[in-house]
Amino acid sequence: MATVRVYVTLKPALLDSAGRTVAASLKKLGFGEVEDVRIGKQIELQMDDFDEARVKAMCDRLLANPVIEDYRYEVVA
Repeated sequence: MATVRVYVTLKPALLDSAGRTVAASLKKLGFGEVEDVRIGKQIELQMDDFDEARVKAMCDRLLANPVIEDYRYEVVA
């Protein structure tokens, strides 16, 4: 069995309004060293057999919106 972690984030050119809100809140709480925050999501898949093409298809068709999001994945031992 393979564990695959998929990380999905907005493309760098897009404004991350949730990230900006978190960054502003952190500064208000005294964490002035924070310059920028980007919010994303992590999805963990348990797969019987790892197949890179299948994982890419899952990401492109459902887990990420390739128009506005980037993704990467890793297989965890």
